[in-house]
Amino acid sequence: MTTRDDAVIINSLVRQALVSMQEVMGDNGLNAVLKSCGLERFVNNFPPNNLEPAIKTSQYAQLNQAIEDFYGRGGRGMLRRIGKASFQYAVREQAALLGVAGVALKLLPERQRIKFILNSMADALKKSNPQVNAWVDEGGSRLAYVDATCAICHGRHSDHPICYLYIGSIAEAVQWATGKEYEIVETHCTAKGDEFCRFEVGEVRE
Repeated sequence: MTTRDDAVIINSLVRQALVSMQEVMGDNGLNAVLKSCGLERFVNNFPPNNLEPAIKTSQYAQLNQAIEDFYGRGGRGMLRRIGKASFQYAVREQAALLGVAGVALKLLPERQRIKFILNSMADALKKSNPQVNAWVDEGGSRLAYVDATCAICHGRHSDHPICYLYIGSIAEAVQWATGKEYEIVETHCTAKGDEFCRFEVGEVRE
């Protein structure tokens, strides 16, 4: 079996990330970040929207790190905004992969809506890469999204959770499904030495 060090991310997901980064950071910001982490081949040259391998998981993690480094204290908020834009792109351009085309969520109770969209996110990642190990945790009073193969913090080390882009994507997904803004809290992170990254759907923001 391929090790996580050799795991790849497909073109369509890298394109999704780059389009979202461009939307939030602008051309100059994105190009500077790409050059700083060795991905200058994507400057003004986004990958096609297909399932071919694009970059390694470790390179995607470095891209996230580069955004934090480039923007300093503002990098975390920037990554959350990119995550939100990334989910919006997925609904707009990859609805079939995400499994949300024609779904009547309004007929479901709110918890079921949240569970549906979190499962849809996990299933979409698994379709794009069978090495992904992500699932929805229903064990507690709150639903949580869990990823044991998180590409955002792969190979990185921190004393606190760092998957800000993931937080933004999940927050936007839950808001899309419910029409309400929920707080998303990363309770576990592999960068901290945990076995997985875990994102808990918290309270509704007033």
